[in-house]
Parts: sequence; C-alpha cells; structure tokens
Amino acid sequence: MRPFLSLLLPLALLAACGPLPQPFRGNPGAEGRRLAAPPAYRIAVPSPSTALLSDVASSDFAVAVAEALEAAEVPAVAGPPAPLDWRLDISADREGQGVVPAYAVRDADGRVLGQARGASVGVAEWSQSTPDLLRKVASRDAGVVAGLLSRGEAARRASETVAFNGAGGPPRVRFTGVRGAPGDGNQALATRMREFLASQGLVVQDGADGAAFAVSGEITMAAGAARKQRVEILWKVSRRDGHDLGRALQLNEVPAGSLNGLWGDVAYVVAEEASVAVRDIIANAGGLGEAAARRDQPPAPPATVPPRAP
Repeated sequence: MRPFLSLLLPLALLAACGPLPQPFRGNPGAEGRRLAAPPAYRIAVPSPSTALLSDVASSDFAVAVAEALEAAEVPAVAGPPAPLDWRLDISADREGQGVVPAYAVRDADGRVLGQARGASVGVAEWSQSTPDLLRKVASRDAGVVAGLLSRGEAARRASETVAFNGAGGPPRVRFTGVRGAPGDGNQALATRMREFLASQGLVVQDGADGAAFAVSGEITMAAGAARKQRVEILWKVSRRDGHDLGRALQLNEVPAGSLNGLWGDVAYVVAEEASVAVRDIIANAGGLGEAAARRDQPPAPPATVPPRAP
C-alpha cells in the first residue's frame, strides 16, 4: 500500500454555502417577470492588449467598461473570465485622424457571438487616455455591447433550454480539469473525478454549453519537514453567472517524491472524497432540486469530512 493511502486526505468545505441572494424578490420588474432562469452568463472584461493603450490605461478601460455594463444592468466584471463566463474582447484601430474601438463578445467556449464598433475618438485624446475619457467612451459604448449580449443570449435561449436547478434533469457541470500535480496526477485525477462526479448524479462535460456549474482542481506541492511534501488539493465550484459557490480543500503530507510518478489508487481515493464535497456544494446552492438534494444526504453537511480507513 502506498504511504499516501494510510493517511487519507481530510476534506474541508472552505466557503459558506448559505442562501443565494435574491435581488428581484418582491420587485422583479417587467423584465424580471419574464425570466425563466437566472442570467445565463456573466461577462468578463479582460484588459485589452490591442487597443492602442498603455498597460495602465488598458486596465482602467476594462474597469470602466465593466462598470458601465453594470450600470446598464448587465452582469460584468473586469479581469480574466471564470470557466463559465462570457468574454468581451476589446481592440482599437486607427482610421484617419481617429481611433475606433471595437468589441467582440465570446461565449465560454470561445465562440464569437457578436461584434460591433464604437464611434471614433480623436488620436490625441486616445493617446492621452485620461480616466475621464475612458469612462466617457465606456459609457457611450455600453449600449452597443449590451445589444450584442442581448442578441447572443436570445440565440442561446432559442437553442438551449436547461433549467438552472436541474429540475428538467441532472445538473450539467463543466469540468475544466486539474493542474499543478507532479507525475500523471493531472490526468489521473481528472479521469477519476469525472467518473465520481457522474456517480454523484451530475452530467460532466468539457465545454460550457448548457452547463449550470463549473468545477476545477488545483494542486500545490510544498516542501515539508523530515523529507516530507505537503500536498494541497483545492476544488473550486462556481455558478454560470460567475458566483463562487464554494471550495473544498484536501491536505496531507507524503514522503517527498512519492507522487512524482503514477498516482493510481491515490487519484481514486482523492476523487472519491472530493466528488462528495462538490455534490454537497451544488446541492446547498439548490442545483440538484429539493428531492435529489435530500436523497442519501444528511440534513446539514459537516464542516469537515473525517478520513476513512483504507
């Protein structure tokens, strides 16, 4: 038996999974009343690298665009996209005496959903890229981007009817894999995790289409005392609107170098324990439906899952 298996990883749920925010309760408005599901996306606005702006101005412009979209009631965040986020790519080209910003909306799988151009800005103004100018351009073009998003969302809804809470079937989960492991850990853990997530009643897929949740794994190895290595395995669970639902952390110390080759049964044990925590996080978010969440589950999952004997 490999040493790792004699010290099974205790697993802790790190993030609270309390009641979800309900901003529309009691006052949904005309649009809210027509929503059959929560927004299918959150739009991430990374700093543009081809917008003829300095690094600082690029970051400021991404923030300004995200804030302008939020003001237009579009869920947006500045920065790189989460696994299920849509993405707004910003670029700019010089045309005559002006600079024309351009916008492309991509879904979580990278497909272009729509493209549009803003109005021209004078070259001198754009080169100075003052915060006031960037906010002005962002506010002016927010309507253009919102139109792209609306058309992309309409097309998605026309081709896909997936209930957020899984009422029409098992919830679909985008699993983006594992990174950071030595040896064959990334591949072995990913394979086992897909198997165990499926055994927990989840539909696991690589792409984002139709997925209500996303799961990813990240491994950190650090030197420990007495020729040991500290292993930290972090599983992140997010919702399709970008909300971080919870995290599960597995910790242990193993003989240094013992995981540099094949993970074998270690991957099996780690994934078996982690899949239960992922299911609990999704269930606590209402993602399994009331009946499924109650089945074979305790009334309230413990903060820590005790290790089992091998």
